[in-house]
Amino acid sequence: MTTLETLSNCQFCSVISKTNGEDPIGTAGNHEHWLILEAALPWSEKLMEEPAIKPLITLMKGLILEQQVKLRPIIIAPDREYSRAGYNRVFYYHQPTRLFTQFEKQEYWVPEADTTRLATALLQKIAGHPNELKAFQSYQIDSRHVRELLVCTHGNVDVACSRFGFPIYKTLRDKYAPASEGHLRVWRCSHFGGHQFAPTLIDLPQGQYWGHLEPDRLDLLVYRSGELSKLRSCYRGWSGLEKFAQMVEREIWMQEGWNWLDYRKAGQVLTSDPGGVSRYFYQLLKRIPSKRLQFLINQRSRKPNWAEIRIEFSSPDGTDTGAYEARVEVCGEVTSALQSGDRLKLQPVKQYRVSQLRRCDG
Repeated sequence: MTTLETLSNCQFCSVISKTNGEDPIGTAGNHEHWLILEAALPWSEKLMEEPAIKPLITLMKGLILEQQVKLRPIIIAPDREYSRAGYNRVFYYHQPTRLFTQFEKQEYWVPEADTTRLATALLQKIAGHPNELKAFQSYQIDSRHVRELLVCTHGNVDVACSRFGFPIYKTLRDKYAPASEGHLRVWRCSHFGGHQFAPTLIDLPQGQYWGHLEPDRLDLLVYRSGELSKLRSCYRGWSGLEKFAQMVEREIWMQEGWNWLDYRKAGQVLTSDPGGVSRYFYQLLKRIPSKRLQFLINQRSRKPNWAEIRIEFSSPDGTDTGAYEARVEVCGEVTSALQSGDRLKLQPVKQYRVSQLRRCDG
């Protein structure tokens, strides 16, 4: 990108982020459940307040705030080939076990009028409540062999997502999906966080987040072969792990190579800086039996300056098992913008490095 091009695009937050070298790693959402609904365009910036969706948001808030369920809702746009008039697709993914490789998938193709009803049943199931999911068994499709790429093109939320997301979507949709012989679908989707990393996408069922993508990186992403290091600066993280574990997991992946994607994994924070909350006050608050308070504390404590991480792993056949441990710590700051616009609000963003990475067997 030339200096002139950079200046002409400076209203886009993703240009500021990429030009200043902001590392996207550690910005993937950490989820146990995904609920993905098809909804007709156009979408406004208040998409989640639409009459068919708003009741679901109320249920989701209860799951997230009261039960601390890690749930990610996403909307996808109908596709000229994949979709059918009068029907909507609904995808539900969930984490199958503590150590896992990818999320387990359920797909439904239901009449438009029943979309909210099915989504409600799925949310009630997640909550452990009685539900009418059995009524939708005839609409379920076995598409576990199909990989779904969700590209954010939600320009009404941030123009960077349409400006940079749509061309990447078109390339993936027109070039890679047809060549997959039905094993890859590419969708336009609603915002899922990280405007500044546009073009950004989610790869399911693997659950990887990507950002700052360029056309010459797509072969690597889709075919999962070649020079892995070229994807390093585009990797936002694996959604099966929390922020700092995502950073360590990238280092392990770069070291182990493509086969690492097939390994079952789980991560934990061994110890960390409370992140601006005094250690005594943090420990005191953690003892208060309020799920909503615990959720807020956990959100607040995601901004420490350092953390020590452990990632357990197991190969597909179980012959290679063990763990990696590493330290993650702040190594500096870069200036970035979280939202596009005529007057960008610039702010410093912490950058991290991984050190002392070691394998611990036995």
